[in-house]
Amino acid sequence: MPPSASIPRLLTRGPLRISGSRIPLSHRRYATHPPSARLNVPTDFSATPLLHHSASSALNDPELGPALRSGSTSRLNLFQAINSALASALRSDPNVLLFGEDVAFGGVFRCSMNLATEFGDERVFNTPLSEQGIVGFAIGAAMEGAKAVAEVQFADYVFPAFDQLVNEAAKIRYRSGVNADKQGCGGLVVRMPTGVVGHGALYHSQSPEALFTHIPGLRVVIPRSPSQAKGLLLAAIKSPDPVVFMEPKILYRAAVEHVPAADYELPLSKAQVLRQGKDVTIVSYGTPLYTCQDAIVAAEKDFGVSVELIDLRTIYPWDRQTVIDSVKKTGRAIVVHESMVNAGVGAEVAATIQEHCFLNLESPVQRIAGWSTHTGLLYEKFNIPDVVRVYDAIKKGIEY
Repeated sequence: MPPSASIPRLLTRGPLRISGSRIPLSHRRYATHPPSARLNVPTDFSATPLLHHSASSALNDPELGPALRSGSTSRLNLFQAINSALASALRSDPNVLLFGEDVAFGGVFRCSMNLATEFGDERVFNTPLSEQGIVGFAIGAAMEGAKAVAEVQFADYVFPAFDQLVNEAAKIRYRSGVNADKQGCGGLVVRMPTGVVGHGALYHSQSPEALFTHIPGLRVVIPRSPSQAKGLLLAAIKSPDPVVFMEPKILYRAAVEHVPAADYELPLSKAQVLRQGKDVTIVSYGTPLYTCQDAIVAAEKDFGVSVELIDLRTIYPWDRQTVIDSVKKTGRAIVVHESMVNAGVGAEVAATIQEHCFLNLESPVQRIAGWSTHTGLLYEKFNIPDVVRVYDAIKKGIEY
């Protein structure tokens, strides 16, 4: 019997020592799953049903409308889809500007690659290393009629610009009163890579989306895939409200799918039901959706349950009705996100469910989220939800 066979549950986050030997984390066991099973394996992005693996699947998405169904697609990863959306916006509207640190060179994640060559340095240009300056300039440009797309190189560095977003961008339309249509800063989009990437540590791994969801006047969008990123970004650029557009950096190259070549927009503040279920509702967004999908497959096989999965997409203002309708049907709810659990998006979703679905609940609403600690370099992936934590939550909910 291997040493790990005598351990019912490993609670530590580092390799365990028993009698001088080290048991690697890949051998750890959990209480609720058969000992021979391995749940925390890498997501197979080439097979996950959350991505369009064929042109017909992408073009038949009911949100796209019939006009696109006779079109063509390209297999793109997420950064290429962002690039496609930016190129489409720049090409179709001369008022669109794109700027930020190193944007003219393609950006640190290559999202703006070749755009300066095509559209010139008057529309795609680099800025000084000042997030407050970037966002302040973007607000002024948007107020003068530009569609200003500003890039903050990492979400971790948006905080110097927080005052500009909260006290200027979010309030301009409201304070303009009857002149709001002429004096707002619609078309302002602040893009930023977000989340854990595997080696970012303290200053390149943060998920600060919950901070912006407290601010009326801002929209906060987090796409899960290339096709979603293109449609949501094009919609954000046309929105009458300023949009904080957060791109999960781990997905830039990992998620590849067929993306329609034509321009299209996906609705903001509208959640998407990714799979139907009748026993449990899981609400998530961004990268953790793939973790949830893997956990659901295992839980449905082991427990004979049916799990509904919802992608919020826009986390503020978010689609309450879709979530409420789902939980009233299933009676159980789990909210999953990568950012820290304390005062996170999950708290707002859980409170809304309790308020509107209390008499329908068969078990308490559960939150599976990042731990309330800073992201260390060596243990990044253990700070965020894994498949087993979501799997355990499903089991706990149905057995309550």
